[in-house]
Amino acid sequence: MTARLVEGLREHTEGFARAVEGAGQDVQVVTCPEWGVRDLVGHIGQAHRWAAKLVREGEPLEVPDPRQEDPGRPEEWAGWLSAGAEELIAAVGEADPDKEVWSSVGPRPPAFWLRRMLNDTAVHHYDAAVTTGAAFAIADDLAADVITEGMELLSAPGVEAFKPELAELRGRGETLGLRPSSMTGWLVTRTPDGVRWERGRADADVVVSGTVAELMLVFSRRVPPGDVTGDRALLDHWLARTAF
Repeated sequence: MTARLVEGLREHTEGFARAVEGAGQDVQVVTCPEWGVRDLVGHIGQAHRWAAKLVREGEPLEVPDPRQEDPGRPEEWAGWLSAGAEELIAAVGEADPDKEVWSSVGPRPPAFWLRRMLNDTAVHHYDAAVTTGAAFAIADDLAADVITEGMELLSAPGVEAFKPELAELRGRGETLGLRPSSMTGWLVTRTPDGVRWERGRADADVVVSGTVAELMLVFSRRVPPGDVTGDRALLDHWLARTAF
């Protein structure tokens, strides 16, 4: 599993770097309009280095502002981004896999941050690509893990303390289904105690269908849902309250 995370982080860091190559530094990111391309580059490289330091120290760190990061000149971005990814890979590789480190959802193994940064980088790779017109592709297993990790974070005990609006996802048994064309999907149930989910294919109050990459982009609120059956208002309520 760790080897696949390493492979994926390198792949999407490199893809992100190719997508922003030659882009104007102040071009507004289509899917993150509060950021310019330089801000997005700063975020990726900064986040990888921040996570590496967190793995090494094991304690919570202040979340940095990407606008305060200097990624260098545009022609240096690719090398700077790669160095940040490799720093994180090395930190996780050198850490005791049985010694847990801090995360916003409680103590987790060091590889948690490799996975978290891979999934964040993959989604921002799309942000960069759609902004600059570059090609974007993601393997089915990696796209699926963006969704699975998201479900794990949204349903983690105590997550509402970190993101209070998630309390609004409590319900009375309403169900949402994500139904990819190539694999088992996800079934979400809104309970009085919070979000519960499982892998499976079952009837739901609202179902979103598509390729797993399309569903990843819907789940991360990058594209509007296309093939929807059932209670669209339930889906819209979910999407409005699950942005991290």
